Amino acid sequence: MQNEEAFNNNNKKWYNSIPHAVTLLFCIFIFITGLTYLLPAGAYERVLIDGRNSVVPGSYKTMVSTPVGLLDMFRAIPLGFKAATEIIFIVLAGGIMFGIMEKTRAVENSIGTLVKTLGSDRKFLIVVIMTFVFGFLGVAVGYENNIAMVPIAAVLSLALGGDLILAAGISVGAMTIGFGLSPINAYTVGTGHKIAELPMFSGFQLRAILCFIAICLMAYYNVRYFKKILAKPSESLGIGLDVEGISLSRDISDYKMTINNWLIVLTFLVGMGVILYGVFNYHWYINELSAVFLMITLTCGIISRMNPTLFSQTVLKSVAQAAPGAFMVGFATTIKVLLEMGNIGDTISFQLSEMLQGLSLYSSAIGMSIVQCFINFFIPSGSGQALATLPVMIPLGETLGLTRQTSILAFQIGDGVTNLINPTLGGLIAMIAMCRVPLDRWLRFIFPMAILILIISWIALIIAVAIGYN
Repeated sequence: MQNEEAFNNNNKKWYNSIPHAVTLLFCIFIFITGLTYLLPAGAYERVLIDGRNSVVPGSYKTMVSTPVGLLDMFRAIPLGFKAATEIIFIVLAGGIMFGIMEKTRAVENSIGTLVKTLGSDRKFLIVVIMTFVFGFLGVAVGYENNIAMVPIAAVLSLALGGDLILAAGISVGAMTIGFGLSPINAYTVGTGHKIAELPMFSGFQLRAILCFIAICLMAYYNVRYFKKILAKPSESLGIGLDVEGISLSRDISDYKMTINNWLIVLTFLVGMGVILYGVFNYHWYINELSAVFLMITLTCGIISRMNPTLFSQTVLKSVAQAAPGAFMVGFATTIKVLLEMGNIGDTISFQLSEMLQGLSLYSSAIGMSIVQCFINFFIPSGSGQALATLPVMIPLGETLGLTRQTSILAFQIGDGVTNLINPTLGGLIAMIAMCRVPLDRWLRFIFPMAILILIISWIALIIAVAIGYN
């Protein structure tokens, strides 16, 4: 109780007043429902290109308005859960897998032994290294593909004397930045280059520099926060969060790995290797990842000789711990359903793009990224946003005097940076849930960082305009 009071009496900055995640999302529901009455319904024509629907530039037309009524607003909630079933289940599957692995003490012993070997006096270096490791995973592997790695950061952060917010910064923050600004992001840059008819991943140098600087800033931000909470624990944003089962239970010097622990860790690593092979060679996605997680779970239970009753009890306990995060994923997806019901998603994209007309060259580049920032809250899928907006934005950018490469960079910045604070992004909600961090506390932690990276990204965009980035 005292911990909660200490948290509530924390620095009274404006972003510390962000409401609880459920309240925040419900307010967004009401706002979107209201927009269906204020904005005209409309849609672009779409054509099938490589199996995906892409917008036809200049084809936007209004239609008969379809405002969302009170019953439909609440009906959108179960429909949102239905649409998010795959992501909801992978949150549960990941929680079950780590629940079983933690019950065997393999994760705790591994992290404890690692910290013991490296030395606790190097904890700031460990934070920096792990931030870059997770950032690289985001750059090279993807986003939801890395969800199983997130709880490792939670155990590591607590072992170093940090909190769950630091764990989310190390893992979710770094992976989101790495993925969002990746110079080789197949979902955003790759799709954009196909639409713009540019060589795949061309112009990667500027994007790579921007991505590296952003991850460096995230590493610095994590260390700065870590030092702050070590000096003054009452400053921690993680006060009162549930750390049962993921915090170390004994002194660092007492940790060592058993043969059984090594077998379980090896099982996990082999499973991750299988996932990466499947992702890159067979285009596996959420359901295949969930299946491998469950196979790892069962194998770990067998290796540890866990009896069926204890195994079953651990599974249900893990589900209970993962349930709030899984609920938030489905709840957030309701926003997409409301936009489809009201047919205003394309209207928002069209009207925002119209606002760019008449701006100066530099202003139009930054304005384009700001437009993409707003659109990202309504179309959180990177490839979906690319297919919905770039066929319009690229010709518009050329009309304004921007190169196609610059328009794609503006799109990537708008989509990638705002992923850090996007409550409608299922992957973000799922990952912070794996760290047991509520959305409102995550936003309080990451918002200043998101603004800083956005400013750095706009500087890169100005440079792109100045050099005729192509």
